[in-house]
Amino acid sequence: MTQATQPQQSQPQQRGILMTDAAIHQVKLLREQQGKDLCLRIGVRGGGCSGMSYTMDFEDPSNIRPDDEAYDYDGFKVVCDPKSLLYLYGLMLDYSNALIGGGFQFTNPNADQTCGCGKSFSA
Repeated sequence: MTQATQPQQSQPQQRGILMTDAAIHQVKLLREQQGKDLCLRIGVRGGGCSGMSYTMDFEDPSNIRPDDEAYDYDGFKVVCDPKSLLYLYGLMLDYSNALIGGGFQFTNPNADQTCGCGKSFSA
């Protein structure tokens, strides 16, 4: 009696930083304007009205460090250093083109408190 082997199902990539389709689309547009193949680095730094503020900028993929977490999103990488990821794991990045309150929005499940502008938090 032979056992039938079951086809292996590929597991979806687990991402510590999540992005909506609107955010992915906007990041791709902004990256194209740079004219280079860049990755998006997301992190935190001290400051802002609630204690820590979000950082987000494009950088050359050669700057990715061995201890960085990198997540692939349809051809571009989102990178985060391990210290920032402690505060950002599970973050949802969204984008809105609303005239008031538009731009990138951060929904952080680790934030105890968020400021009114949504660009800083405390944990």
